[in-house]
Amino acid sequence: MAAPSTGTGQVRQAALARLRIARQWPAAGPGWSAVALALSVVRGVLPVVFAVAVSATVGRIGPVLHGTTPPARVWWPLAVAGAALIVLHLAEAAQKAVAEQLARRVDGHMYRRLIAASLSTREITPLEDPAVLDELGEAGHELRFAFRTPGAAYAGLIALVGPYTQVVGFTAVVAVVLGPWAALAMLVVVLLFRHGQRGGLRRYALVIRDVADLRRESRYLRGLAMGPAAAKELRVFGLTDWLTERYRQVYRRALAPVWAERRRIYLWPYLGYTAVGLTGVAAVLALAGARAADGVIDLAGLALVLQAVLALIRLGEFYPDSDTQTQYGMNAETAVTAFERSMARYAEPADTGRAGPPADTGRAEPADTGRAGPPAAAAPAIDFSGVHFGYPGAARPVLDGLDLHIPAGKCTALVGVNGAGKTTLVKLLARLYSPGAGTVRADGVDLADLPARDWQRRIAVVFQDFVRYELSAAANIGFGAVEHLDDRAGIRRAAREAGLLDTLDALPDGLDTLLSRAYEGGLDLSGGQWQRIAIARALFALYHGSTVLVLDEPTAALDVRAEAEFFARFAELTRSRTTILISHRLSSVRRADRIVLLDQGHVVEQGSHDELMVANGRYAAMFTLQAERFADEADSEPLTQVPG
Repeated sequence: MAAPSTGTGQVRQAALARLRIARQWPAAGPGWSAVALALSVVRGVLPVVFAVAVSATVGRIGPVLHGTTPPARVWWPLAVAGAALIVLHLAEAAQKAVAEQLARRVDGHMYRRLIAASLSTREITPLEDPAVLDELGEAGHELRFAFRTPGAAYAGLIALVGPYTQVVGFTAVVAVVLGPWAALAMLVVVLLFRHGQRGGLRRYALVIRDVADLRRESRYLRGLAMGPAAAKELRVFGLTDWLTERYRQVYRRALAPVWAERRRIYLWPYLGYTAVGLTGVAAVLALAGARAADGVIDLAGLALVLQAVLALIRLGEFYPDSDTQTQYGMNAETAVTAFERSMARYAEPADTGRAGPPADTGRAEPADTGRAGPPAAAAPAIDFSGVHFGYPGAARPVLDGLDLHIPAGKCTALVGVNGAGKTTLVKLLARLYSPGAGTVRADGVDLADLPARDWQRRIAVVFQDFVRYELSAAANIGFGAVEHLDDRAGIRRAAREAGLLDTLDALPDGLDTLLSRAYEGGLDLSGGQWQRIAIARALFALYHGSTVLVLDEPTAALDVRAEAEFFARFAELTRSRTTILISHRLSSVRRADRIVLLDQGHVVEQGSHDELMVANGRYAAMFTLQAERFADEADSEPLTQVPG
């Protein structure tokens, strides 16, 4: 989100951000908020009480020493000052504890908002928009810093009540002792200093937000250097020095405008604020000295006004308990709000952001899931009619007027060179993207007219970049139909069909073993075993009502023998389902009922394997080329024994 270009606009945006932070009181808890507010007021009043009591003590020391006043008159204001000091320290400790509670509550609410917004759309288009990713990255980054979160900002706003209560109290003291004009002068000094502090911090924070893309890249590079995922390649390919230098360059580019703004904000303006402020303070102190010399105010009054002036000068400076927290916390809340608004533009009116069933219930919702037991509907026929789709900034569309019929209950294989549009077609079918033009229909019904959630429940997909959840093996499979996570028999059956059950049973905790070395007792699987997990997840979805199966390079991580075993049972696994198979290995698709060759977003050839070979076109040339590369008949023999 672009920062306001004018000072007035920045102030207005900051005020609106403070208002949004203040409105988090229901999430923080009214009771906790009231306690924090009361403690802030106490912290604001007690320093004034302390100053008054100390001044009274100072004013009575002289008469006591001269014997004109009994010593007892010194002790009681001194006792009040001591009590105020003790209670003040206790209130500070209590407020810190309450502030932590408030911050946890508000930040938890913010995380829920961020998660809900991230999952609010059935399409993934917004999550591939750099501007939206900047908003998400900024919000998520700030939420990870305990003192820069919206929760810290909420606690900081309440904490501000204390200093401003002191400002009111000490200004009143100056007014009583020296008169209203002296009090007004000190109030102007305080507000001038505060404007410089807050305005500078606000502009500084806006500059940091403006370099969000560079900060995101620096975090990515830092993650590469410090995480295990890239550790092998960084060392084998000798990328460590390059990565270090690249991180240094990006980090410096991100900080250069920040440093320049700091110099602009904190140099000459501060000198001006300081000069004006010190002039006002000097005038008030001179007035106090003159009044004391003339006998207008006594020693107690002079001591009190000196304390008040010094306190007001300090109160015009930086507030460590609130300033940084509120400014950066407001930035985080603004980023969360901007991200929510961006995602809301993509949300379907009838699909109000509940992207997935409640994780804490485990119950199916019959009116919504479509996966309660056997398939409720037959496998659909799918038609792409005049479909266009292009990625933002791309020179040409990926799909350009695509017309394609996928028959119901049959297996259709999609082949073609990289970039032909195969995976994009799958994402359109899964309603992860919407076509720029044309329609995608299931049994004659435009998918755009169906709730995306309902349609996606009918699809089981093995993506190329399938997710490896750092959870149990059972959960990794059961997520194919999350409402049926308690279907252990179905999970075991899916694992068996994917050829993985024996491997999982041999793990320390069987299907309950955590599949991540990041946790104690967790283990990791090989690439081929993870591929089988993804296949088992899709099979489990089929058991619970999905009627469309999409396999995008489902055996890319399997060895030749394992791939042959999978495809030997392929027809049985996909029986009565509308199946789309994508594979670069043409020997794997030859058993499909129909093969479609895509090129530059168009269908250029289609038919059965035998028909395409007889046609001796581009598919035949590609198949022959691959066959020559893998001339060993043993590699393909298991595949040819299965009827197509």
